[in-house]
Amino acid sequence: MTEKPIDLLVIIGPTATGKTTLAANMAIKLNGEIISADSRQIYRGMDLGTGKDLADYTVNGISVPYHLIDIIEAGEKYNVFQYQADFLNAYTTIREKGKLPILCGGSGMYIEAVLKGYKLVDVPNNELLRTELEHFDLPELTAKLSKMKPLHNKTDVDTKDRAFRALEIATFYENHPTTDFGFPTINPLIIGIELDRQTVKNRITDRLKQRLRQGMIDEVQTLLNKGVPADVLVYYGLEYKFITQYLAKESSYNKMVSTLNVAIHQFSKRQMTWFRKMERNGFNIHWMDGNITLEEKIKGVMELIQ
Repeated sequence: MTEKPIDLLVIIGPTATGKTTLAANMAIKLNGEIISADSRQIYRGMDLGTGKDLADYTVNGISVPYHLIDIIEAGEKYNVFQYQADFLNAYTTIREKGKLPILCGGSGMYIEAVLKGYKLVDVPNNELLRTELEHFDLPELTAKLSKMKPLHNKTDVDTKDRAFRALEIATFYENHPTTDFGFPTINPLIIGIELDRQTVKNRITDRLKQRLRQGMIDEVQTLLNKGVPADVLVYYGLEYKFITQYLAKESSYNKMVSTLNVAIHQFSKRQMTWFRKMERNGFNIHWMDGNITLEEKIKGVMELIQ
């Protein structure tokens, strides 16, 4: 039981655990609106590959309002700083309506950023630094970055351009002590949906087959036809990476499906690793068995709130 009324319900968990369905039903129950915490569902035209499942936001014929889905075009840049700002705008708007914001998703970095109120600033480009780094190769850039901060996120050094940006940000923070981002004090109730590994694997595999039947390859081809560069789609990872490579004839269909299936399983495990790390860092996550009925989940959340 919470000590004071919550002002944010958070529903998290790895992919394919039924988070959105629970969030939408809780929104109906609690007069709430949903704020998505998915780093790829912000992009328009990236629907099947990101698992938007917009039909899940309709419960018994009632449409649940949602935020931070389809807010920018595929190919545009977006980062955690922008997400914080967009989250605060959505959160404030929902609260001003007298409704309960419900944060739902599986992007651990975004979720933790808003729950902790990370002291982030929008780091400007540093052309002088980039000029100085231009002659270094990727391993050298990686070594430089590792001396400035722990490399928890290997995507920081996937390419030279990303390594440049990571070094740019690390250098900025060394020279500019972070200031308060201005986050309000939020009292969240965090619900985690957990399933055994085999059930998650089965759900991921079944969902992948379904989305391929629904036209996920055509979705990626449409994005390419609209001018979204192939390297940008590869950067988005998972479905977009492997299908783009398949369309470029870099792999067979069967190899694409099998490697993508394994990659999504691995991604699901990384999501749980992030959430467990959040617990170790002091977040109180109330885990629920994803196999219990929806009614039991709703009842469990209501008991925690009341």
